[in-house]
Amino acid sequence: MSNFLFLLLAQGIPTSPMELVTNSTGATKIVLGILVILSLISWGIIFAKWYELRRALRITYSFAREFAGAHTVERAAQMARNTGGPPATIMQRAMRFIEETKPALSGTSERTARFSSAQVEALQLVLDAETTFERDRLGRWVPSLASIGSVSPLIGLLGTVLGVIDAFVGIAAKGSGNIGAVAPGVAEALIATAAALSVAIPAVFAYNIFAARLNKIEGELESFGSELIALMVREGMI
Repeated sequence: MSNFLFLLLAQGIPTSPMELVTNSTGATKIVLGILVILSLISWGIIFAKWYELRRALRITYSFAREFAGAHTVERAAQMARNTGGPPATIMQRAMRFIEETKPALSGTSERTARFSSAQVEALQLVLDAETTFERDRLGRWVPSLASIGSVSPLIGLLGTVLGVIDAFVGIAAKGSGNIGAVAPGVAEALIATAAALSVAIPAVFAYNIFAARLNKIEGELESFGSELIALMVREGMI
């Protein structure tokens, strides 16, 4: 074993991952540099969105529990303002619609003015649009993780191909297929592949988690919109 290591050192073959990087070709270094940049971007998005989506999901669940005890629209609006987050945005848009829309059904001695079915349907569409907008806002930059997760292996494959090409060039230059000619290029290929996987795996993993959280938030907001209309029915506004 010691004789083998001595032979490697004598032939100038890298014996550690750091030496593989420092002694790699310019093309491989460019590939690794691109992967480092993608990794920094990916982890920046992961840390930022982890906190933002966790907070948004906690606020949404908390408001959903409190909303069950609301008996009036005004009370629900006050609760939403106190809670903040996505529910406050949806509730603010609903209250603006209610205040700006004149009830189509005039009041009588037996009942107050009410919104027509067409106005209720318009309110539902407004709430759906606001929910979609809120999901898109919370999901900003999350698709970038999917892009990084899908592109990184291809970039790593490019580095692998370049490493294999370098290995064949070494064989041709030395006129033999001994370890001194083949090992550096193959090692570079493996380093590029490992680097690509280390970038892609966390990005894809985080993307799936964030997508699931966004679906949960969107589902809760859609339920809130339906429950708000039901509350308006109980209050006699519809």
